[in-house]
Amino acid sequence: MKNQRDKLHQYQKRITVITDRETDIARECLARGDKPKALLALRRKKFQESLLAKTDSQLETLEQLTSNVEFALVQKDVIYGLQQGTAVLKQIHTEMGGIEHVEKLMGENEDARKYQREISEMLGGQMSNQDEDEVEDELEALENQVQGVKQQDKISCPSAPDTALESEVDSTKAKERARARARIKEQASSQAPEPMLA
Repeated sequence: MKNQRDKLHQYQKRITVITDRETDIARECLARGDKPKALLALRRKKFQESLLAKTDSQLETLEQLTSNVEFALVQKDVIYGLQQGTAVLKQIHTEMGGIEHVEKLMGENEDARKYQREISEMLGGQMSNQDEDEVEDELEALENQVQGVKQQDKISCPSAPDTALESEVDSTKAKERARARARIKEQASSQAPEPMLA
């Protein structure tokens, strides 16, 4: 179609050249006084102009058709893209297992959290303050071991005496442990499962 359009443009240029030449011929004939030949040249010019008008009309139709085809190709690409996107979404939904599978996973997740809360409540309720203190002492010892390994990599400096502060440290640790126990009990009571309504 584009080739045909280009050919029509070339044809229009040729007709324009012919009409200009016919006008020049008519002038020359009038200048010589040959009126019938001048009239014939003007008639040929008029015929060429009518061909030019038809060519314009055909060219306009051809350009409209070309733009319609190009737009249809764009639409085809858009539809193809939509089809591919829809296929990918369907595949993803299939891999997810559908809504029922997601709901099942959410239910299992909630059951696992409830079970973990029950275990935490049971452990928290059965441990005495002395047990809690021992657990915290063990945690502190493990932390010191881990930090000791890290500090061995560094240059060691002499440490300041700490004998005078031990009583203050023990009372501070006891207060921190009491606060931690209170927070744990508070969290356990706030996470207690709510009764199910019938």
